[in-house]
Amino acid sequence: MFYAVKTPKLLTYLFSSLIWKIPNDNKTVYLTFDDGPTENVTRKILEVLKNEKVKASFFCVGKNVEKYPDLFACIKAEGHAVGNHTNTHLNGWKTNKKQYLEDVEEADKLIKSNLFRPPYGKLNWRSKRDLQRKYKIVMWDVAGGDFDQYLSIKDVVKNIINNVNPGSIVVLHDNQKFMAKTVEALPIIIKELKAKKYRFGLIN
Repeated sequence: MFYAVKTPKLLTYLFSSLIWKIPNDNKTVYLTFDDGPTENVTRKILEVLKNEKVKASFFCVGKNVEKYPDLFACIKAEGHAVGNHTNTHLNGWKTNKKQYLEDVEEADKLIKSNLFRPPYGKLNWRSKRDLQRKYKIVMWDVAGGDFDQYLSIKDVVKNIINNVNPGSIVVLHDNQKFMAKTVEALPIIIKELKAKKYRFGLIN
């Protein structure tokens, strides 16, 4: 499995119309969670965030919102931001434009957000052009790697702590498959970033 913990600068330059980070002067970083809501993970993530008094942004899959409406409502009620992550978690490189856009719009009926993040970070340019008429397309510049079976909790924490800077958008996952790693790493990540005087912001 290949992925970049720190998004290459060339990629952010070539696709500069996408949101990779949110530069600021007050050491604010942005925690984001993809794929939820999920039955056993969302509440645990919300509990950590509540205990640490931190707000985050959740990029939700429409089918999961439909399945767990109460969890989706909890995310919003606790003051977190929500974004569209398609209805069925489609790969934008393997899906034709019409099907992809229809899937996004199906999710929008439930999520109702101007934020969008493509699953796997994969989006073809035709879909991108149309989506940008309605959505802010939010990517990331730091990937924790909680989805990587070969990484330990300590590795995930290290990936984030060693690569963030003011304005960084960090991607983690609200996903049953990675639950133990994400939930265990999250409070450590937050505490270590706080110790470095970082703040946490919402994407809107």
